[in-house]
Amino acid sequence: MALLSNLGKYKNTGLLLLRIGVGIMFILHGYPKLAGGPEMWKAVGGAMKNIHITFYPVFWGLMAALTETFGGFLFLIGLAFRPACLLLAFVMLMAAMNHFAMGQGFNEASHPIEAGIVFIGMAFIGPGKYSVDKK
Repeated sequence: MALLSNLGKYKNTGLLLLRIGVGIMFILHGYPKLAGGPEMWKAVGGAMKNIHITFYPVFWGLMAALTETFGGFLFLIGLAFRPACLLLAFVMLMAAMNHFAMGQGFNEASHPIEAGIVFIGMAFIGPGKYSVDKK
């Protein structure tokens, strides 16, 4: 369709919109976990038992909450972009594994799977020119 063929000129704008939308959603998703305190962190960190890490669930939960909140912010502004993407993808892998381990099935695990795929893809693509890390 000729009308939409010119959109290819705006790849960096598309990357910016993706970073803003996904970044805000992860900040909003991670902050309640961060503010939830040690009880919340222990519950979130308990997902690490799926890869046989059973020590310090409070620490792992705090790391996940920090990754979602501040990783989402870094994703949004495009700073330390690739490391943030990889950390966020790992958190999404743990979330998906936890949904499956709890017997919730694919419908519950699909969101973290999709987000993980986005983060891995974005790690390859990069943040685009409208970012703090612009290259």
